[in-house]
Amino acid sequence: MTETGPTPTPAQVPTPAHADTPARARTVPKAVLAEQDGPVLHVRLNPWGQYDTLDAVVLDDLVALLDDLHERPDIRILTLSSLGTDFSLGADRAEYQEALAADPSGVALRRIADKAHRLCQALENTHAVTIARLHGRVIGAGLALASFCDLRAGADTSRFRMPEVGIGLPPAWGGAMGRLVSEAGAARIRELMLTCEVFDAGTAQRIGLLHRTAPPDQLDKAVESWIRPLVRRSPEALVLTKRMLAGFARADRTADVSLLDSHLLAASLHQRARG
Repeated sequence: MTETGPTPTPAQVPTPAHADTPARARTVPKAVLAEQDGPVLHVRLNPWGQYDTLDAVVLDDLVALLDDLHERPDIRILTLSSLGTDFSLGADRAEYQEALAADPSGVALRRIADKAHRLCQALENTHAVTIARLHGRVIGAGLALASFCDLRAGADTSRFRMPEVGIGLPPAWGGAMGRLVSEAGAARIRELMLTCEVFDAGTAQRIGLLHRTAPPDQLDKAVESWIRPLVRRSPEALVLTKRMLAGFARADRTADVSLLDSHLLAASLHQRARG
């Protein structure tokens, strides 16, 4: 599964019908591409130009796709990857600033941030076993999104970072702090969030943010090595086990305050805007 393809030019891309998307938002034909191969759905982020971020268009499309899976029990495995140079450079901060400028009350910004929360919950709750295929840079919200996948494989050349504190923002995207802590442990996530340091794929694997690493040209084989046995398993056993694991993971987050993330983000950006 080699992910290549032409990058569309602005002249080729019509404006999408996302009513609450800021005017500056990118105008690609499809922010997310999906291809079914039997019981496997390959979902690929489709960035172009400078917009290699998780903007509102991407969030809307991913939420819609995951909602549709409720009526698709035939889809048993979902892979999440990107056609871009990087898996994801994180949230679209310019989009946040524009939403706040257009609506100083912060309501528009909270609506965008709430989309991230709905997306991460949908990813965690879907019946399909989810596999993240990571390459290039995996930054901020991109790492948060990947953390909600059941299995994560990364190119050994990948680089990771949680930059929020360094740019003056709380790490409040999608309710991911609790998920990251439960996956990798409070001590290591605390260090990486506070220092904002870049870390490599080997470190990500040691702390549990990656399950496997592979050279970039072997990454598809690593993902396929999971898919082959998974499609042979009982669908009922897979769904039940996935939901049991999700339940135990949430038990570690008994003080989960992720619904406040959008308010924390809006308040922080509003304060910065006021100087």
